[in-house]
Amino acid sequence: MLTILEPECCSCWSEEPLNVFSLAGALKVSIPKPEYEHARGDNITLPCNFLPKGKPPMVIIIWTVNLGGPSDPATMILTRYPSMTDVPPLYEGRASLALDIAKGKADLKLSSITLQDNKVFSCRVQIPGDDEGKLVDSVRLVVLVAPSKPVCALQGTAEYGQNVNLTCLSAEGSPTPVYSWEQRDVRNTPRLRDPRTTDRGGILSLYNISMDTSGYFICTSKNKIRSASCNITLKVLPPSMNLGSSAGIIGGVIAVLLVLALIILICCCCKKRKQREAEKYAMATPEEGAFADKEPVGNGKRRDSRDEEERSEYDRRVITDDRRVVDDDRRVVNDDRRVDDDDRRSDYTARRSDYDDRRSDFDDRRSDYDDRRSEYSDRRDRYDDRDDRRRDDRRRDDYRNESDRYDEPYDDAEPARPKPPSVPNNKPPRDTY
Repeated sequence: MLTILEPECCSCWSEEPLNVFSLAGALKVSIPKPEYEHARGDNITLPCNFLPKGKPPMVIIIWTVNLGGPSDPATMILTRYPSMTDVPPLYEGRASLALDIAKGKADLKLSSITLQDNKVFSCRVQIPGDDEGKLVDSVRLVVLVAPSKPVCALQGTAEYGQNVNLTCLSAEGSPTPVYSWEQRDVRNTPRLRDPRTTDRGGILSLYNISMDTSGYFICTSKNKIRSASCNITLKVLPPSMNLGSSAGIIGGVIAVLLVLALIILICCCCKKRKQREAEKYAMATPEEGAFADKEPVGNGKRRDSRDEEERSEYDRRVITDDRRVVDDDRRVVNDDRRVDDDDRRSDYTARRSDYDDRRSDFDDRRSDYDDRRSEYSDRRDRYDDRDDRRRDDRRRDDYRNESDRYDEPYDDAEPARPKPPSVPNNKPPRDTY
């Protein structure tokens, strides 16, 4: 945004001598403090003073901002020329310049500051012919924001002998909040921290926890604005039996037993088969051996052809049996694979049931807590009803006592009046005297 200034702005140069300008030396730009702190949403002013070496013919004021590092790029906020002021769209409507050349002031005004303004601002003064000395100075703006309500969480399994972390974190806060933890036992009584416990950056580390570690943990997030807190309840339980692993062990034992049974069965079948083959071979050649030399020579060819047929038949039987054994082995392998698949399926089912048991346990605990709360509410209602009845009885008794007091006879309240003296019998009638 460009703002055109009237030429009368040059009338700030008075004919009177100016005692703020020195006739010797170089330009000096300074900011009184290196850091300013303001709350979020405030309208602030960042001061900037400059002292030229003489009466400057023209002054150019430039305000920039960066993230704080020397290598970070600077963003233009405002540039003031003798006849106009240039404000980028990012700061249009929020940034303005309070300039007083006679007093050497070029203050930057910002409205409705946010956390994005938590940066380093620089003031630069340019005077033609005066480029020596300190031409720029910087200031840090710290936007103060109260820490938001932190969130407490548990990392790890709260079982005997385990190591767990309790985390605490605020979503926002400037300056960065400082976190502190407080421990209380199950009776809500403060207790000392275990020497092995560490607390770093809002993370409370607990080592080798036990039943005595159970209790309430309170985290406080605090900076110079104010503080906020959250709490978490830690309940340490004994380690539970993993149903999934137990089912896996049982399934593995059953699979091993099945494999052993199959191996034993195969060995027995092979042994019986060999015995049958030996018996068949002995029965097929009964005349070989001791009686072979006594046979006539003419029957030799017939006996050889018969022996060859028997041997070929025996070989075919052996090959068939071998094939049958190979098929049995393949069938055993397929059965083992099927058993392995069943074991995996049972392991998955066991894990699923374990998860369902834990969820049902959590639901039972929650319902138990709700029952206790309702019981406490019912008990309190009964106490209130009993107090109301007692109060009504006391009011009724007071009302009855008050009614009885007003119902008493009037003669009891006042003393009896004396009776007038009796008239003598010989007194004459009234009309005679």
